[in-house]
Amino acid sequence: MDQISPKLLIPQSFLVNRDDVTSQLGLMWELIKAPLLVPMLKLSVYICLGMALMLFMERVYMGIVIVLVKLFWKKPEERYKFVPIEDDEEHGSSNFPVVLVQIPMFNEKEVYKISIGAACGLSWPSDRLVIQVLDDSTDSAIKSMVEQECQRWASKGINITYQIRENRTGYKAGALKEGLKRSYVKHCEYVAIIDADFRPDPDFLRKSIPFLDHNPDIVLVQARWRFVNADECLLTRMQEMSLDYHFTVEQEVGSATHAFFGFNGTAGIWRIAAINEAGGWKDRTTVEDMDLAVRASLRGWKFLYLGDLQVKSELPSTFKAFRFQQHRWSCGPANLFRKMVGEIITNKKVRFWKKLYVIYSFFFVRKIIAHMVTFFFYCVVLPLTILVPEVKVPIWGSVYIPSIITILNSVGTPRSIHLLFYWILFENVMSLHRTKATLIGLFETGRANEWVVTEKLGDVAKKVAEANKNKTNSKAVKRCRSKFTDRLNTLELGFSAFLFLCGCFDFMYGKNNYFIYLWLQTITFFITGIGYVGTII
Repeated sequence: MDQISPKLLIPQSFLVNRDDVTSQLGLMWELIKAPLLVPMLKLSVYICLGMALMLFMERVYMGIVIVLVKLFWKKPEERYKFVPIEDDEEHGSSNFPVVLVQIPMFNEKEVYKISIGAACGLSWPSDRLVIQVLDDSTDSAIKSMVEQECQRWASKGINITYQIRENRTGYKAGALKEGLKRSYVKHCEYVAIIDADFRPDPDFLRKSIPFLDHNPDIVLVQARWRFVNADECLLTRMQEMSLDYHFTVEQEVGSATHAFFGFNGTAGIWRIAAINEAGGWKDRTTVEDMDLAVRASLRGWKFLYLGDLQVKSELPSTFKAFRFQQHRWSCGPANLFRKMVGEIITNKKVRFWKKLYVIYSFFFVRKIIAHMVTFFFYCVVLPLTILVPEVKVPIWGSVYIPSIITILNSVGTPRSIHLLFYWILFENVMSLHRTKATLIGLFETGRANEWVVTEKLGDVAKKVAEANKNKTNSKAVKRCRSKFTDRLNTLELGFSAFLFLCGCFDFMYGKNNYFIYLWLQTITFFITGIGYVGTII
């Protein structure tokens, strides 16, 4: 019996050599490109241009307002009544309100002494100050060290209590809520919240409490963060640039125009009665601080931001810790927007313009659009237009608008102007994670309520940096370095390969010279992909 040839089972149209295979693939590409890919990509370009314009107008508006605020607005001491609280020999300390200081912490081995020491060193009458250390640590050794530190300060006459819970229900919000239930808290008028790595100066309360004491419509005073480890590595410098814009512009503008901004979760003082009337701490999202701020604002109360009142703090110095933090900071606001947009719209106690500011400017543009347009436009859509030359991106959308936005963002940290270009590339990389987290929050899926406490290294990072520079203490350095495979980030490496290929295609066939940007962005994705973004400066 004759053997059946394999060729008889394969259509003749598929019996081609390698050159013909390439030709057929090219033909298939042309067949699906015109009716499907080109219209879809054009629509994506129009949507991205619309989002870019929204972000551009928001940044220009913020820039104009901050200039007016700096030139013409009165200082907080002139806008609101401010009378320093002085010691009274006749009445003693009775003219000082009783202030509660809450220090929430979770396995804070490296920094617990910093915040406890700073709180105990506040210049405030000891009989008018109550300090709570809310320890949710799961490590018994760390819990013992924190408790001993509290006992040490208590032996010096400081009114400090060490408080633990049976479980971590509600995470930070749960700990703060539990702390306010204590019987002695009913005598306190205000609560200052200090995270474990924060260290307020002794005059912190004396510079902030008078605003609350003499202005009953103000319920929150927020201080600015100042970063003690900003110069530790390139990663911390990038974070400083982003956060300085938030404090220098966004917080200042919100405070001056609408007396509203998002509470930053620490380095702030609340009126306890306002917390209770607004519904208390809620753990429905990972941004319990913003949740409380929005609810309090909807009751018509005012917030005050003091840019001159600065509290030292620490930035995450490892890329892993930074990614977890950014996931929480991006997912939480989007999830909160989903839960509260209806309540904001139907609220009767605040003006229409304030509601518009909160919904459109505070939430929609800054917390959602800003992340999405950065990632989809400059990391996905723009590179794809190189592969589909029929779709054009106007130069004002690809060059002019992002350049102006970048310049406006740089006003917060003029000392880092020389790092501006790398900051753009790094922010594009982080927009990948922020966009993913934003979508998770909006659709409330997967890791929507994931809470990972940001790792703080305290003086450990500084010691490692010194050891690295001096080539000493190599064992300590080796212990602090993670395995190479643990540092790999496959998502960043995948986008690095995609942008590299798009850059090569543009170099060979393109006319817009996008390959320069694409290859630089490729390098940045690759660096973060192999986990070396935090290299010590």
